[in-house]
Amino acid sequence: MMSAAGDESGFHVPTIGEFFPDAILFEGTPFELNRIMLVRIIATIVLCGLFLLAARRVRLVPGRGQNIAEMALDFVRVQIAEEILGKQGGRKYLSLLTILFFTVFAMNITGVIPGLNIAGTSVIGLPLVLAIISWIAFIIAGIRAHGVTGYLKESLFPAGVPWPVYIILTPIELISTFILRPATLTIRLLVNMISGHLLLVLCFAATHFLFFEAAAALKAVGVVTFAAGFAFTLFEIFIAALQAYIFTLLSAVYIQLSEQHH
Repeated sequence: MMSAAGDESGFHVPTIGEFFPDAILFEGTPFELNRIMLVRIIATIVLCGLFLLAARRVRLVPGRGQNIAEMALDFVRVQIAEEILGKQGGRKYLSLLTILFFTVFAMNITGVIPGLNIAGTSVIGLPLVLAIISWIAFIIAGIRAHGVTGYLKESLFPAGVPWPVYIILTPIELISTFILRPATLTIRLLVNMISGHLLLVLCFAATHFLFFEAAAALKAVGVVTFAAGFAFTLFEIFIAALQAYIFTLLSAVYIQLSEQHH
């Protein structure tokens, strides 16, 4: 959990090296397996397993597991898909939005699960892949709605603007639509997970140091750092869900913007 800084017997602070763990298997190959990749694999297996268990015996009167799964799925359907895209559009993109939401949440929540203790989205690869999926989805949605030429015209040359303004407006729209959207999706998710991990490690590393290594007069301060760590853990659970919601909501908004006329 901690990377050394300073003397071996002193306080160990977290560093960016937390997010570049040593290889476990296949070092130096495209299939290199390290701790973060292992966390991602575990989160994927657990997520798929939970939904398979919930769907294995679907009943008209749902049991507890089926009821929880249905409530979670209904949240994505009602609060994101149908809220942004309407009933018809929401139904068309519901599978994609559901996968995005639960993938992001599952990978985020590993940051507070004992034994895993790091988010699968805290290294840029996975947030970037998810952002690219969202990017492809809203481009395809725009092409389906308007055709290739029509979509590019709608995106880069908004109607009702004097033509000299396009000299400035078109490059701005190009960067905003096709570069900044996936970039901000990636960076927002990544930075939240990195900062959350560093805060938690700092609080609990300080607690360990104060309880077991600091002078007697400072040991009581460990109670404060432990309380802060507990509070940040609860906050990180909230952030894990919030970031999944924001990522999926923005993906739905981008799809909706691609389909509509300016």
